[in-house]
Amino acid sequence: MAPIEDYAILGDLHTAALLSRDGAIDWLCLPRFDSPACFAALLDDEHAGTWRLAPASGGPATRCSYRGDTLIMSTEWDTPEGTVRVLDFMPPRGEAADVVRIVEGVSGRVPMRMLLRLRLDYGSVTPWVRKEDGELLAVAGPDAIRVRTPVPLYGEDLATHAEFTVAAGERVPFVLTHSASYRPRPRLADAEAALADTERFWADWIGRCRYDGQWPDAVRRALITLKALTYAPTGGILAAATTSLPEQLGGPRNWDYRYCWLRDSTFTLQALIGTGYHEEAKAWREWLVRAVAGDPADLQIMYGLDGTRRLPEATLDWLSGYEGSTPVRVGNAAAGQFQLDVWGEVLDGLHLVREAGLPTFHPAWDLQRGLLEFLEGHWDQPDNSLWEVRGPRRHFVHSKVMAWAGVDRAVHTVQAHGLDGPVEDWRALREKIHQDVCAHGYDADRNTFTQFYGSRGLDAALLLIPRVGFLPAGDPRVRGTVDAVRAELARDGFVRRYDANADGGVDGLPGGEGSFLACSFWLADALHATGRENEARSLFEQLLGLRNDVGLLSEEYDTDAGRQVGNTPQAFSMVGLVNTARQLSGSRTSTNAPGENQRS
Repeated sequence: MAPIEDYAILGDLHTAALLSRDGAIDWLCLPRFDSPACFAALLDDEHAGTWRLAPASGGPATRCSYRGDTLIMSTEWDTPEGTVRVLDFMPPRGEAADVVRIVEGVSGRVPMRMLLRLRLDYGSVTPWVRKEDGELLAVAGPDAIRVRTPVPLYGEDLATHAEFTVAAGERVPFVLTHSASYRPRPRLADAEAALADTERFWADWIGRCRYDGQWPDAVRRALITLKALTYAPTGGILAAATTSLPEQLGGPRNWDYRYCWLRDSTFTLQALIGTGYHEEAKAWREWLVRAVAGDPADLQIMYGLDGTRRLPEATLDWLSGYEGSTPVRVGNAAAGQFQLDVWGEVLDGLHLVREAGLPTFHPAWDLQRGLLEFLEGHWDQPDNSLWEVRGPRRHFVHSKVMAWAGVDRAVHTVQAHGLDGPVEDWRALREKIHQDVCAHGYDADRNTFTQFYGSRGLDAALLLIPRVGFLPAGDPRVRGTVDAVRAELARDGFVRRYDANADGGVDGLPGGEGSFLACSFWLADALHATGRENEARSLFEQLLGLRNDVGLLSEEYDTDAGRQVGNTPQAFSMVGLVNTARQLSGSRTSTNAPGENQRS
């Protein structure tokens, strides 16, 4: 398997594939992001499913790049026989899911080889394969996959192979289409027409971008990636396209991120609204309101693509894991955790949408009222924190700060928009939470807020205290906290979420993890807010340097190995890039209520 940073993403706004530099699609779930994978070599080896299309001589590509501001991947090899290019893409979803690969001869005559090893249900099921009406048809249970190409195909070792030569100027298409096995045969995409349609779709979409700052290429690629992680039927945005890519190589911190986290909502909405994508922000808001509808006490930290609540966690023991990192998990048991900050995040996100002037969505205020009622009775309870620790519940400072932020936004909404609510009670609650956090979550001897009440450890989420308006950036406690987090959690400028060994092991898990890239962007934001502009820009440029050759970031970075780790591409990382670029460019969308960030 290739290094995590050697993968590019293809997608059709329903699912995504990961394509490596050697021409192999090693990850693809059909028909949805959270469906079982038919190519799972990423988490084992090629016998778990892969689709390689490359020169017969093999080896990594000479050049890889997206074709302009699209998700059309161009991979080129210079070989002794000549140069060949493969265009890979997934056209926006029509009747069925398609993966299109077009081999282009650039110069000379290059021998090519194709290996298609379909393994459904995460590598555990070998389908029946036959030829039908000039197509390859593979069927297993509910899944049918068809492959059409003018190249002769043959079977060997329970896989499909092809060998052919492409000359300069020639174009050889391959089209893979998935459908339900019990449905009539879908129309297969025409490769060249699909290429034109896909290019047009992405050109039209990125043409709506309103970012005009110093880093346009990086921001546009991050936004395209964020769009690629959007489930078009509902507007939900995934955390990442993968499951179980490790936070520590060889370790057990391997989680399924193919779901929608509420904690990411405010940051995502900031990025979308701030760059002109109001339709996507509106769809995300409506997904959010539908997903969390019901008793506010039953609010979850994450939901499925369509708002599904039950995400039972299981292990796939037949897969050896990425570089031996086991277990491989599907589903996520953290969905059942109590994370107090989520109530605040939802309230903050809905406030942001209202402040941005998006059309009124009447159920939103009713939802906010219900969430506030829950906060009134539960803000003082211990929780699992936004980092989903699997150790004991604690009074995490960030969780309390976000509870404060949720109440603060409600106060501002009543004041600014005239909506109905017990504003005096909310003002009193806001003050009570603020005093509690400052009394119990701040270590005066070290001049820093702590991870939880009574903790000796720190938490990168403390960097958000000025961002959400809990204290102004000029407060000495804010600068002290930024300096402490930087000193204790940063390495080479890149920030870990927390010290896993502090306070006797706060998360209840063995081993450690890499630097969390979203937190590193937060540090750049905090440095900027506290007047250290040059340091903020320097760190941001360092973070841009961690992107792979096609502009993508995973969840974390291993400073010892010099590698990306964690699930990829990670929406939280790409959102962090967009928001920090906007802040450093002077086009920040603040979540702070006017006049509410000068507290003491």
